[in-house]
Amino acid sequence: MKKKRMLLPAVAAAAALVLAGCASGDDAPGGDVDAPGGLQIDVPDVPMLESLGEGEGQVNIVAWSGFVEPAWSDKFTEETGCVVNRRVAGTSDEMVTLMRTGDYDLVSASGDASLRLIAGGDVAPINTELIPNFGDDIVEGMKGQIYDTINGKSYGIPIGRGANILQYNTEVVTETPTSWDVVWEADSPYAGKITAYDAPIYIADAAVYLMAHQPELGITNPYALDETQLAAAVDLLKQQNAIVSEYWGDPAAQITSFVGGTTVVGTSWEVLRKLSGEDKLKGVLPEEGSTGWSDAWMISSQSQNPNCAYLWMDYTSSPEVNGAIAMNFGMAPANAAFCELSDEAAAHCEEFNATDEEYFKNVWFWTTPIEQCVDGRKDVTCTNFQQWTQAWLTVKG
Repeated sequence: MKKKRMLLPAVAAAAALVLAGCASGDDAPGGDVDAPGGLQIDVPDVPMLESLGEGEGQVNIVAWSGFVEPAWSDKFTEETGCVVNRRVAGTSDEMVTLMRTGDYDLVSASGDASLRLIAGGDVAPINTELIPNFGDDIVEGMKGQIYDTINGKSYGIPIGRGANILQYNTEVVTETPTSWDVVWEADSPYAGKITAYDAPIYIADAAVYLMAHQPELGITNPYALDETQLAAAVDLLKQQNAIVSEYWGDPAAQITSFVGGTTVVGTSWEVLRKLSGEDKLKGVLPEEGSTGWSDAWMISSQSQNPNCAYLWMDYTSSPEVNGAIAMNFGMAPANAAFCELSDEAAAHCEEFNATDEEYFKNVWFWTTPIEQCVDGRKDVTCTNFQQWTQAWLTVKG
């Protein structure tokens, strides 16, 4: 992602999440656990750091490419004495596996990994009072979300967010698409030239489309699918499979496919369109809305360097450093104060809709599917990530 992460199909390490409790009934994408009746689930009781001590001299981080760079990590080391040891991960599954070794203090987790880590007791709740930069300037849309805030406890310090947009080649798709129907319907005029995202979490994209076009299914949250709803999503995905030219997980390959004309329309990230350098490629957030991703720092429950880890989370939450990460990575920053630092910062924030909550109200951020229905239903059991992983294999054939 710049977006440099290589998100490939999750075919392993997909442990079932068996969680109990009451889920949020909030209609907004992501939900709000601070609201009355917010998400409450049974998770391991992991202690939270109560106060900061002296730095341990190092911090070990699993991160997406572009999140931990010398341009800001060297200065952090100078200021704190904490040497930064980085391990770049290519998938959320890899991040979960690495964090479970206990060898790493921090991870830059996306929503398709967060609940797995929380439910597994692999990460600890975060004492935000020890992170001064986690304050009023953090955009509201990245606080208190169900993918990293459980039982009123925060498990993640926001880094940035983005939408999964519909990208198209204006030389072939001459009218701006207003719907995702051009990539889902069997009679799409672009059949054989369509690209789709290659991961089980893409099932949620099908669910978003079904929410708008088959309301009788009763889907109100694309990450809360009962068996009937999951089956409908899989049927739609199999229908799409017949018209897809290729699935992508490697951003560089996706760019090459669009630039070379192998594909002309499909799921993308705004930064990939920008990196292509092609004016002919445009992007849009269709009328049905979309899925998206929101990344956050999470601290290991086995961290050997918790003080340095907290110092890093605070340091990277400052407007300057958070903005540098966002610009390097290609996303909306979590700290809105960055947008006021310069004309360049303001332009970046405008391009990535950093403070436009109306835009992000139409985005359903990746959330690990769990057996407890996060849409508030208590009379059914929803399908979990393991079931989604198995379903995705049937789609790909």
